[in-house]
Amino acid sequence: MKTRIAYIWKLLLGSFWFIPLSIVFVAIMLALGLVYFDAVSEFKPAGAYKYLLTGGSDAARSILSTIAGAMIGVAGTVFSITLVALTMASSQFGPRLLQNFMYDRINQIVLGSYIATFIYSIIVLRTVKSIEETKFTPNLSIMFAIMLAVANIVLLVVYVHHTALQIQADQVVAKINAAMRKNLRLLIEREKKFNNVTFSNEQLEKAFSQYSIVEKIRTEKNGYLQAVDFDSLLTIATQKNILLIIHFRPGDFLIIGEELLRIHSHTKCDESTVDEIHDCFITGNRRTATQDADFGIHQMVEIASRALSPGVNDPYTAINCIDNLTAIGCYLTQIDFPKPNILDDDKKLRLITKPLTFEKFIDTAFNQIRQYGSETPAILIRLMEGLVRISNYINDEERKEIIEKHINIILKTAERNLEEEADFNDLLKVYNKYNNES
Repeated sequence: MKTRIAYIWKLLLGSFWFIPLSIVFVAIMLALGLVYFDAVSEFKPAGAYKYLLTGGSDAARSILSTIAGAMIGVAGTVFSITLVALTMASSQFGPRLLQNFMYDRINQIVLGSYIATFIYSIIVLRTVKSIEETKFTPNLSIMFAIMLAVANIVLLVVYVHHTALQIQADQVVAKINAAMRKNLRLLIEREKKFNNVTFSNEQLEKAFSQYSIVEKIRTEKNGYLQAVDFDSLLTIATQKNILLIIHFRPGDFLIIGEELLRIHSHTKCDESTVDEIHDCFITGNRRTATQDADFGIHQMVEIASRALSPGVNDPYTAINCIDNLTAIGCYLTQIDFPKPNILDDDKKLRLITKPLTFEKFIDTAFNQIRQYGSETPAILIRLMEGLVRISNYINDEERKEIIEKHINIILKTAERNLEEEADFNDLLKVYNKYNNES
């Protein structure tokens, strides 16, 4: 349940309507509250404030009408700028990068603040009375409206500056890098809270032999696996005294009828248990960063691949992506990945998950870029340099072999595709340096 709530909350934060509507709701409450305070306290401006609020109801109407008109006009401009930025991002970086812009808090706050100020001014304007018997000028509410207008002008300058930075490739890649490191840390910490252990083949066979029935649970719909509620799965497995073998991780694409997991049990599971298990898997039409560990890597690879296409031909952006992928690779060398076997509180094996591996991350990060940049010397040399730098951080022989495999593939690719001897010699210098250090 916590996973589903966190998933829904993430979707809400990534929408263009939730935060803006929340700000509008706060503005409505503020308007009603401040008007009520004006009514019961008969607030009169004194000192310097009285120069801001001179005149009666006509002046109040004029101020509020001007603010409301200006705010709704600027709101239209902000919407236009946002749509232009999204269009540019889609064409330059790819449609899958749009959700990064939608998650941007400044965009959401700016959209909400202008609409909220408009609504606030309209509500306060409605309360201004000029008839002598019911004469009422909400001075405090009007003063707050002026403050909101000034703040929104400052916010507009900030928004334009932010948007200009936001559509720069270097900034986009840097933000993906930072978000991925944070997401990886949270995911690994979340999975490590379980009793994760490594089992030998003999131990696994012994665990399987305790159960007499094996059932296959198949997927019910197509789509990307976006989140898995491991807490609930562990609870179900413990309560029902069963062992679950999960074949997919968030980010994998599911096809109807494919084997999702396997249940080892003493008695056949009833329909309610199967439904509970299905409810622990959340699928959707697209990949999300909620639990997808290599989601950020795919985004950077997409930017690099587009930059290397003949229509764009922007190797500098691709090199920037390689540099950031190298930084992530160095970070991954320091990570102790969670083990796939999860025990309950009684140290009994309950879940076997599809593990996160260093090899999968490195393959995802470097294979596709190498394929797209196979005839570009600068790309191959930078890939070789990046892998050599990653190898310098590794103390584990198994991970060193993974990096060495990729280095040798790049060398073979260069031998086949680099016609200029000087280009190949530059790459060979990096390779020889790696061999000497090894």
